[in-house]
Amino acid sequence: MATRSRIAIEQADGTVKSIYCHWDGYPKGNGQTLAEHYTDRAKVEALIALGDISVLGERVEPTDPKLHGFNRPEEGTTVAYHRDREEEFQRPRVDASLQAFVNSDVEEFGYLFTAAGEWMLIDGHRKHRKLKNLEEILSLRLG
Repeated sequence: MATRSRIAIEQADGTVKSIYCHWDGYPKGNGQTLAEHYTDRAKVEALIALGDISVLGERVEPTDPKLHGFNRPEEGTTVAYHRDREEEFQRPRVDASLQAFVNSDVEEFGYLFTAAGEWMLIDGHRKHRKLKNLEEILSLRLG
């Protein structure tokens, strides 16, 4: 069963770009992967540029594109709907502000890479949503 999430990046102009991710949206899944492997703004931007994804991997690009595809992904590689299944490209959603993103449909969990380079978490199940530091959440859950 899927645990859907949105992965976002805060832009210099205050807008927030985000993509949908279908699988493993829990903090111990996608949250852990983002915190460990997506610490560089350029890599997060490359991820967002893929458009909607099925599975988040440690890498954005496959090491060997000939061995990577939607039905047989290369281990550790992100699986994108457009690139890997040739679906119509879904542009990243753009919210006008950080608060607009927090209040939007972040699926079950929302992840935001801030302008300061930190990962934040939004629990989409909560009525009153707050941004929480992902590293702190992971240390509480895993420590």
